[in-house]
Amino acid sequence: MGSHGWRTTARTELRVSRGFHLDDLDASATPGYDGDKKSGAKDLALRAERLSDLQERLYAESRAGVARNAVLLVLQGMDTAGKGGIVRHVLGSVDPQGVQLQSFGAPSAEELAHDFLWRIERRLPKHGFIGVFDRSHYEDVLVGRVRELASPEEIERRYGAINDFEARAAASGIRIVKVMLHLSRDEQRERLQERLDRPDKHWKYNPGDIDDRELWQEYREAYDIVFERTSTDIAPWHVVPADRKWYARLAVQELLIAALEDIDPQWPAASFDVEEEKRRLAES
Repeated sequence: MGSHGWRTTARTELRVSRGFHLDDLDASATPGYDGDKKSGAKDLALRAERLSDLQERLYAESRAGVARNAVLLVLQGMDTAGKGGIVRHVLGSVDPQGVQLQSFGAPSAEELAHDFLWRIERRLPKHGFIGVFDRSHYEDVLVGRVRELASPEEIERRYGAINDFEARAAASGIRIVKVMLHLSRDEQRERLQERLDRPDKHWKYNPGDIDDRELWQEYREAYDIVFERTSTDIAPWHVVPADRKWYARLAVQELLIAALEDIDPQWPAASFDVEEEKRRLAES
């Protein structure tokens, strides 16, 4: 077994390979991880320290004006897949000042007057930050395809536009971590039922979620096409089984740590005479 319960890296284990299909992956599996829920919770807490340290270094670089990199976490998945839980339980361990969270709903009239990537590009994370897209530009080729909101020719154009956009972002220093939270239909039913049964969760419920359930297989096929067309060496897709929330959080945490370790942010050197400031402090 590797460190922290992983026998292989989450990055290697969860990366989409050629010919991948969602139906081939058990949404309740824990690929690459040998522990259970109890050990997963322990590892999540332990690795939170590593994530926090790396993120603080990255943010410190931005404050010092020397940051040249950023991380963008793209979260996709069917409703109730756990995107919000990832933000709370994984990103909750880092300095919120260094996180830029964006949630993309239906485009406004102004946004519709531009190309679909216009509003996305404006919200890319600044150097030194971790950006999170809770839903993203991929809605324009998922919902757009399933709901026939754009012509087949336009959907086809968008795949290429997305690859070009992500290549530009990567060239600017943004490490892109794309995650699809893979939820089973039975598990989604249970989570939606809980939202209906508990008054404190009614605010999370959207009747439109049932409409999307009726198009479950169409969305699966749309995701498979997304993986085939937009999983690149620069910005590969990772599919994370999400029926077990503890595993999904642990896996995304590892993917973020790997991206930050690639950047290897360093504490900025002091822009002042440290010894002189110590002397002045002692005399004050």
